[in-house]
Order: sequence, then C-alpha cells, then structure tokens
Amino acid sequence: MIEADLTHSPITQNPWSPPHDPGAGAIAEFRGVVRGLENSAPIRALRYTAYEKMAVSEILRIAGELAENYQIRAAEITHRLGEIPVGETSILVAASSAHRAGAFAFLADFMDQMKKDVPIWKEPVG
Repeated sequence: MIEADLTHSPITQNPWSPPHDPGAGAIAEFRGVVRGLENSAPIRALRYTAYEKMAVSEILRIAGELAENYQIRAAEITHRLGEIPVGETSILVAASSAHRAGAFAFLADFMDQMKKDVPIWKEPVG
C-alpha cells in the first residue's frame, strides 16, 4: 500500500506506523527539513507551490515503480506546501520492507527522482 498526500499543515513528528505486516522487518523514514541557507544566502523559510493533482499522481507513480524494484511492502509520502519556516519538516517519506537495504535505497532513489519529475517548486523567503 502506497499513500501520498500534500498538506498545508505542519508535518508531525510522530513516527509512521504502517499496517501490520509480519513480513516487514524494517521501517525507515526520511524527513527533509528547511535549513537556514538557500544558495548560500540566509533565509527564514521556503515557500512551496505545486500543480497538486499532477504532483500526487507523479509521487504515486515514482513510489510504485521503486517499490517494485526494492520490494517495498508499504510507503507513505507527505509533502507540505505553503510557507515552511526554518527547522520544520517539508517532506516525510517512510517505507517498510523485509530488510533495511531495500528501505534505505527506496528513500534515496525516491527523493532523487521526485526532485526531477514532480511539479513542486520552492522559493526562498528572506
């Protein structure tokens, strides 16, 4: 099961809890956090905008393809939109798999592919 969501609300720090799956031995997550510099200039926030319908569709497509490659059993992707202050989470990607190697590889490859293909844009806020 793969789920994707875009939200204007803060992404909570609660750990992801996938559906019970006796075959899942690993749960891994990645959180992208807004840092205080963008292109070497200090910022106070990032503003994210998206072509929302297409963004969700592309996130699900990418996650689905990678899930097959890495034998991911479940995944959840949440990307925040709007103005996100420094120190807050902009994206959460979580995955469960039989073994940690697949989950870690899924997270890394998903982020790389998402940045290339998903219509979500960021703008620094000074």
